[in-house]
Amino acid sequence: MTLTTADPIAELADIIVGEVDTSTRRRAEYSSDASNYRVVPEAVFFPACEEDVVAIVRAAARTGTPITARGAGTSVAGNAIGPGWVLDFSRHLNAVLEIDPDRRVARVQPGVVLTDLQRAASAHGLRFGPDPSTQSRCTIGGMIGNNACGPRAVQWGRTVDNVVALRMVDGTGRVVEASAGFDPYPQLDDLVRRNLAVIRTEFGRFGRQVSGYSLEHLLPENGRDLAKALVGTEGTCAVLLEATISLVPLPAATALVVLGYEDMPSAADDVTALLPLKPLAIESMDRHLVEVVERHHGHVPALPGGGAWLFVETAGVDAGDALTAAEAIAAAASAVDARVVPHADEARALWRIREDGVGLAGRTPDGEPAWPGWEDAAVPPARLGTYLREFEELKLRHGVHGLSYGHVGDGCIHTRLDLPIADAPDRFRRFLEDAADLVARHGGSLSGEHGDGRARGELLPRMYSPAALRAFADLKAIFDPHGILNPGVVVDPAPLTDDLRIPAAPALRTTGLALLHDRGDLSRAVHRCVGVGKCRADNAAAGGFMCPSYQATRDEKDSTRGRARVLQEMINGALITDGWRSAEVAESLDLCLSCKACGTDCPAGVDMAAYKSEVLHRRYHGRVRPLSHYTLGRLPRWLRLAAPFAGLINALLAFRPLTRLGLVLAGADPRRRIPALARRTFRASRSRSAAVNRGRPEVALWIDTFTNSFSPEVARAAVAVLDDAGYDVVVTERQECCGLTWISTGQLDAAKRMLRSSLNALEPFLDAGTPIVGLEPSCTAVLRSDVTELLPDDPRSARVARSVRTLAEFLQDPAAPHAGAWTPPPLDDVEAVVQPHCHHHAVMGWSADERLLVSNGARIEKISGCCGLAGNFGMERGHYEVSVAVAENSLLPALRGQPDRELIADGFSCRTQADHLAGRTGRHLAEILAERLPRRSR
Repeated sequence: MTLTTADPIAELADIIVGEVDTSTRRRAEYSSDASNYRVVPEAVFFPACEEDVVAIVRAAARTGTPITARGAGTSVAGNAIGPGWVLDFSRHLNAVLEIDPDRRVARVQPGVVLTDLQRAASAHGLRFGPDPSTQSRCTIGGMIGNNACGPRAVQWGRTVDNVVALRMVDGTGRVVEASAGFDPYPQLDDLVRRNLAVIRTEFGRFGRQVSGYSLEHLLPENGRDLAKALVGTEGTCAVLLEATISLVPLPAATALVVLGYEDMPSAADDVTALLPLKPLAIESMDRHLVEVVERHHGHVPALPGGGAWLFVETAGVDAGDALTAAEAIAAAASAVDARVVPHADEARALWRIREDGVGLAGRTPDGEPAWPGWEDAAVPPARLGTYLREFEELKLRHGVHGLSYGHVGDGCIHTRLDLPIADAPDRFRRFLEDAADLVARHGGSLSGEHGDGRARGELLPRMYSPAALRAFADLKAIFDPHGILNPGVVVDPAPLTDDLRIPAAPALRTTGLALLHDRGDLSRAVHRCVGVGKCRADNAAAGGFMCPSYQATRDEKDSTRGRARVLQEMINGALITDGWRSAEVAESLDLCLSCKACGTDCPAGVDMAAYKSEVLHRRYHGRVRPLSHYTLGRLPRWLRLAAPFAGLINALLAFRPLTRLGLVLAGADPRRRIPALARRTFRASRSRSAAVNRGRPEVALWIDTFTNSFSPEVARAAVAVLDDAGYDVVVTERQECCGLTWISTGQLDAAKRMLRSSLNALEPFLDAGTPIVGLEPSCTAVLRSDVTELLPDDPRSARVARSVRTLAEFLQDPAAPHAGAWTPPPLDDVEAVVQPHCHHHAVMGWSADERLLVSNGARIEKISGCCGLAGNFGMERGHYEVSVAVAENSLLPALRGQPDRELIADGFSCRTQADHLAGRTGRHLAEILAERLPRRSR
């Protein structure tokens, strides 16, 4: 292709099938990966076919424009960002092209997510061996670029060990096929011949030597395998078009043994004794990481005694064989304690500690930010214990702290440290230099699986000789003579203190929410996002609720990470310059459903719903707001006024043209329906005698606006259940509102006033020690969580948050007055699809509801994912299509697949969405229980 204009991006946009985006918002989203670095690209391309990639690379070669290939953007070393054109392969080039079960190989495009490949291969009893913790979103192209490994590399090898052939385009735009014994570049023979001694002595010394280029694969005795030599070159030599990779058989059965040790170095000392027993994986964690996981999730499965643990997985021809292998590991270990875990569900729960470690390690045990940069160094396993002891001494000398875990079976340790990136870059540099020298002394590698990138490229001379570094440069020159492919990485590396993101992030105090965990600093809060990208994982596979809009659009813009990056750039002010009122921020947050799921599902605890509320609060402070903020955002106020005229309003709304007009005037989508108002609210129908104290323990029922105005039958059912359980039900003197709709639209001053009124109303119950039960999950979540963020200085806030329970939590609370005295009704006749509300999942957790249903005989299918309505979001004009698409991710397929099952949904939004889109009536848990109570209690 020959460019004929001075604007190559515009010309490419006309030529390629895929898309190109040069908007400021898009460039902000792609300015960072999972590293400490920030490099703003000129444009982001989404190639749709091989021809697109070739055309883009040739144009870049002609114009001297840097090219950076990107998969999921989960690179921890800064090798998925660049100043020129970023090519995102995950949107279009993401197909599994072929699986050949006889040859045990697969052909894939670079953007294939690992779990998608595993799902396709499992149908043939196969899998791809390497499995990094980011497997639910990382792409095969990224794994090949970094030579990713994962915990089971002990048995199945690294990515390089599982690559058969690569189809690539080099820096000139030439398409090449690379495989063992096939050499399309005559210059390689000379390079190897000139560097035989260097390659044979400095490369391939142990399995996790990932830093630099793996030149040992070009040796004659290693089959002159160019495909393997290009694995781990981090996109600096060629851009991947297609890969042929080997697959391994799925193990028939596995077991897990957890070994406890005094500390991590002691655990590492034991590794060489366990390796001859051929385990699938040997992973390590210390007590600090386990404590962080416990704080985040509320609990962790029981572990044997000790201050550090090895998780050793074994395989066998059947469960008994795997268990025997696990017991042999336990017998051979020098652990202080051991526990064999034969059950798969419990083993998965234990492995989750490791999987969440990457994000959770983004905070030290004291809650301080911890950063990558020295997160995956490796040494030969026999040296690991000594290395770890000396590394602890090094951390003490430099005054840094952090969490450690990793693939000790291969000698690779992951750690995140509170490195002084923001305030002392020189100290940051000195620590990394000393750490590199320590690893080199032990014959190790600066990187054990993440690659060098911008984080460690400058340190390569501390590991390799000048001759080895010249060989790197010679290899890159063969493939990329113009130097356009990922410049600044490995060859002629950029200084490791250049382009750091954190020093460019000034503090920004909040005025609406307290953001208690981030000291009221929005900058600190949004930089919780370290880029691990769990928000891009398929919820169906990951079992979470996070980022429903991303699940619908598959656009980085709609991921928690994408939004965090835009907010980081807003705070930085260099790229996005209009602050709170910038169009980029508005567009980025527009499709955020405020579902709160990221606050729980994101390992780093990014709470985008809170950040969105703060941004809207600041953006519209003293200014005219969108129409929907006055209508849907203040809905409880209008419902209170409408209550006396419910019958007339319902009759008018039955006339569809009038309903559509009303929705348009309210700033809502005319395709929506307005739910019918209750003819009598719960408060209007509640007799005075119902509140008479009969000398039994009292429980306060929080009557939220939605239950009172739309679903009073839910409150009546809850009263019946609580009465049957032996409680007198009391309510506040007058109707109160938690301010939910004001919070979600950023009207935080008004929300604070409402919450103060609610605290006044609840104070007598707090003083009396009366438990408080909420029915609507979103409103319950406000009293459980938001109240302390909005009114942190009011001591009643924390008391309310501690006192409020869901109905299921209260009925099973061992501290409740009648704990153990009440037996729920049998639920054997219940077969249901259950839609947990997002706020329920995120703030309270749904385990109590699940336990209550299942333990009493109900057969349920739990939906993972948001319903798509999410309060005012799905009603607002401009959100209808995305709302429906979100519902199509999980809710609607589940309802279509189980047409005869009951729908249980505590959330009014969830019930409304199911009724509107599927014609299904949802029931609240209280109704399910109340309908099955003995007659005397109904």
